[in-house]
Amino acid sequence: MSSDRTRSAILAAAERLYADRGFGDVTLRDIVAEANVNLAAVNYHFGSKDELIAELFVTRSLATNRERLNELKLAEERGGGRAPIDAILHALVGPTLRGCLGPDREGSTAARFMIRASIESVPPIRRIKNREVDHLRKFIAAMRRSLPGRDDAELYWGLHFALAMSHHTIREKERLSRLSEGQCDLNDVDAIVDRVVSVSVMALTGGETPAKKSPVRSAMPQGRLTRQDL
Repeated sequence: MSSDRTRSAILAAAERLYADRGFGDVTLRDIVAEANVNLAAVNYHFGSKDELIAELFVTRSLATNRERLNELKLAEERGGGRAPIDAILHALVGPTLRGCLGPDREGSTAARFMIRASIESVPPIRRIKNREVDHLRKFIAAMRRSLPGRDDAELYWGLHFALAMSHHTIREKERLSRLSEGQCDLNDVDAIVDRVVSVSVMALTGGETPAKKSPVRSAMPQGRLTRQDL
């Protein structure tokens, strides 16, 4: 087996095993047996189990982040350089939710691996998440353009909560389905994306959207309360 094929076989075997059994229960010996290679090949190509996990996670994350940024670029082009906040958040959470949820995706090895990565907090993945934030800065910049004058801290919290909702939905979808007795449809991924975006927009705008502000109440005449004021 050539060097490139050996490397690909190790990655494919590791992703399958981690997706099926989780990170803690899979050893390097399990992976080499699944890939039909020797242990020296893993050490040669990756150096350690942590580096192998990191390689898999980075590969999948790069694809998701490219999709996010492409959607963000299209949204800003449609808006003449300034996308509406809901379109920005759709670009942020849509690729992750669509990549992991839905009957056509959940059975795939890639989706199951990323679900495991969301559920299990392992050091190599945690380090990558904490380090690789440049693509998220582009979303913050777009959010500044969409909501000028908004405090930066509020934008960071808004982005953080949108990501948290999407990841929690992926991690806890079975519990939500059981709790709601099936009333929450976890197969309607587009509706899930819309719901996460809607709640995130409300958090950022106080229930108002930049395009439609609530009318300002007129002052109460002579300090007298009316039915409208109650």
